[in-house]
Amino acid sequence: MSRIAVLALAFATLCACGNAAAQWLPPDSHVVAEGQARLRQPNAEYRGRRQELRENLDAPLVLYGYTGHEDNSEVAVFFQEPNFYYLTGFSEAGAALLIAPPWPLNGSQPPSPPEVLYLPPRNLNQEVWDGPEIGPDDPGVMQGTGFLAVEPIANLKGDLQKLAKAYKSFYTILPPEHEEGYPHFTESIAAIRSAVPHAQLKDASDKIFAMRQVKSEGEIALIQKAIDASIDAQFDAMKTMRPGLYEYQIAARMKEIHEWNGCAREAYAPIVGTGFNSTVLHYGSLNSEIKDGDIVVMDVAGEYGGYAADITRTVPANGKFTPRQREIYDLVLGAQNGALAAVKPGATITGSKDSLQQIVINYFDSHPDKSGKVLTKYYPHGVSHHLGLDVHDPGDRTRPLVPGMVITVEPGLYIPEEHIGVRIEDDVLVTPGGHKLLTARLPRSAEEIEQIMASSHTGSSRPVDTPPSGP
Repeated sequence: MSRIAVLALAFATLCACGNAAAQWLPPDSHVVAEGQARLRQPNAEYRGRRQELRENLDAPLVLYGYTGHEDNSEVAVFFQEPNFYYLTGFSEAGAALLIAPPWPLNGSQPPSPPEVLYLPPRNLNQEVWDGPEIGPDDPGVMQGTGFLAVEPIANLKGDLQKLAKAYKSFYTILPPEHEEGYPHFTESIAAIRSAVPHAQLKDASDKIFAMRQVKSEGEIALIQKAIDASIDAQFDAMKTMRPGLYEYQIAARMKEIHEWNGCAREAYAPIVGTGFNSTVLHYGSLNSEIKDGDIVVMDVAGEYGGYAADITRTVPANGKFTPRQREIYDLVLGAQNGALAAVKPGATITGSKDSLQQIVINYFDSHPDKSGKVLTKYYPHGVSHHLGLDVHDPGDRTRPLVPGMVITVEPGLYIPEEHIGVRIEDDVLVTPGGHKLLTARLPRSAEEIEQIMASSHTGSSRPVDTPPSGP
């Protein structure tokens, strides 16, 4: 069910009736709105995830959604904590989730429903500014959210204290050693400890992360939407690219195309690096002029319906690789082809002699440049990561791949003294018989890139204000 549709209905009720009680659609309705921050899966999918997690619990789990304080600037748009959203599909601030284990303790049923969604009270004055939200007492709230029990957030502390009489431990997501920014997980732990100070807190992140690594058909469809929008932007960047532009201009066009195609935001801060900047892995300033003879790395992708794409292409600024640039490009492409060929169930990203990472290292070790120099030392990062609600989806990268996983394959070589950096990155779905290249529509070879650029390159007179275009 679309959050936008829910809010529109709630606002209509507010205007017509003088109260903001939301009128809910059936629980598994699909109402799609362009540009929506989250495109919700059917309630049954979130219920299934919670049930799967519940079957692996021996103690209650409590998880807090984001509060809205994580980014409260004037330009902030609320995005839910990914693990909370994965289990609930709920996209508003201040909520919490409680899941009880399936087995009775000491022969008695735990004093709690199997799962409860806790919501903050509605603030009608604030809703005048921000729009209607969902409250625990709204008609149809259980049907709309897919929960059999929805309670005010004020009840959570008492419910935890009741459960603490039967359970000595609780699951949650424990904070990292150093939590940067607003310490959401640290604050969550403090709230749990204030309610049940003597309980042992156990980390559920490994259980949740392992589930998140295997995508449903609905998740894969949203990832493909993000990829398709990002491919359109990459095509346009190749056609627009010319000396005299600035890195930020290329990034701006790509972001426009993402949003035009329904992406709510970028999947990560855009990386457009020219010349020396192409060798800086997470370069973000984007303020350099693109010069004739430069090579340009464009690691830019959008997020659609909450799910990320992650795509990189490297192009010559003037449309033609120099011989040395082409040599480095072809080495990276050869390494990527070797890693792509190995993607199948049972393969590993890292941690074994046959991993994708080791395949890339072995390729660079055994393929020196034309002068005989081995360039492996210029490959400082990993070849792959999982892709999903986060661009670097969490979980064990040594886990053997299984069908339904979506990963990147992104080798690179970065030679600062030559001002040459090359990265080629594609998104891959693991299938029962091997893999599917989700980014196949975007060419990878140097010849194809030069052809695309030549087909639209008209030199310095090329306008930069033409509308977004696909392939």
